Amino acid sequence: MEEIMKALQNIQKELNAQKIEIQKSGEKVTEQVTLNIINKLEEKFSILEEKHQTLKENVEKQEKRIQFMEKQARQRNIIFFGIEESETSYHNLENNILQFISERLLLKLDCRDIQEIKRVGKKGDKPRPIIVTFSTLGSKVSILKHKRLLKDTQYYLNEDYPKYILEKRKELQEEANREREKGNKVTIKYDKLVILKSNNKRILMTSPESDPNSQALVGNSTTRSIKKKIKQSNPYIPRSNSVSEGVLKPSILSYLVNNNVNTPHNQTNDKTINLHS
Repeated sequence: MEEIMKALQNIQKELNAQKIEIQKSGEKVTEQVTLNIINKLEEKFSILEEKHQTLKENVEKQEKRIQFMEKQARQRNIIFFGIEESETSYHNLENNILQFISERLLLKLDCRDIQEIKRVGKKGDKPRPIIVTFSTLGSKVSILKHKRLLKDTQYYLNEDYPKYILEKRKELQEEANREREKGNKVTIKYDKLVILKSNNKRILMTSPESDPNSQALVGNSTTRSIKKKIKQSNPYIPRSNSVSEGVLKPSILSYLVNNNVNTPHNQTNDKTINLHS
């Protein structure tokens, strides 16, 4: 009976050990499956992220291309404001604009200088603005140069900017006002704020001790005065062609010492006389 009980206990222990092994094996399988699933998901997410990044870059390039094309399309445009809306046809509007440019801006243009012209917006009490596309950029530049003639009138004109550029220029205008309060000269060019640098530079006066050019001038004038004194004291001393400007030969120096000829150099600073053998 005891042997049977021992056998049953052994069987029970083996079953428990197998159960534990099965549980551990199941946990390992579950962990491995989970890792495999996570790796697969990470690979798919990585692929999706790369595709998203590529798509984002393509969209940004396309947006920049569209913005560039839009800028090019508006490059020769000018918007006129305040011109009475009395035209009855396209040609009538074209003639009105040419007459306005001639009378108000003092420029002579004809129909060949205008590529397209149209009013924009809904009709109302106020005249709608007119967008004019000129045939050449030069015509547009000439009109912008004469826009000051519309000062203190009901008329004004402006360049044709996209909506997002107008919003950005509005933000830049606030920054430009802050820079002007600081005393800086600024201007807004398309979508950028440009701070103009002043050409009035402070001129620093240099002393002869620090300016080599000034030292050379002092040396030249001193040499001339020494030669003049030598000639006055003894006109028979020949001039040496080897004496360079600002440099005294030992023979001349000995003559000066023997004859007690005073010079600005030996009165003030002996180091300014350069000796060369």
